[in-house]
Amino acid sequence: MQGQDAVEPAERGATRIADRVVAKISAQAAREAIAPVPPGAHAPRTAVSVHRDTARVRVSVELAYPGDLGAQCGAVRQRVAERVGDLAGMRVPEVAVQVERLHLAPQLSPAPVPPAGSPPDAQEPSPEAAP
Repeated sequence: MQGQDAVEPAERGATRIADRVVAKISAQAAREAIAPVPPGAHAPRTAVSVHRDTARVRVSVELAYPGDLGAQCGAVRQRVAERVGDLAGMRVPEVAVQVERLHLAPQLSPAPVPPAGSPPDAQEPSPEAAP
């Protein structure tokens, strides 16, 4: 379509991406950043504010504890900004991460400690009986 019938780019219109689409992209990106989600935790929730090609995102997450909470929040910020930029073509100058709840991470249980004053286990020799 060359010549007189061609429509100038500025006259063609614009693509608008709905806030809820950006919110879904953000929630998925947050899930990816904190995977695996702790047992019993809710999936990340997001709220976004979009103005033209800029999105501001708020993410509420539930994280495993103990763990490096700052690093996990940083990973969420980075992943959300990258994915919204890649998939929606928006600039994301702000990703606010709110930790709603901490979940105790399952750990290997340590060997049971006998109560004070109980006799030593018969299978373990006492230090006094060592030659």
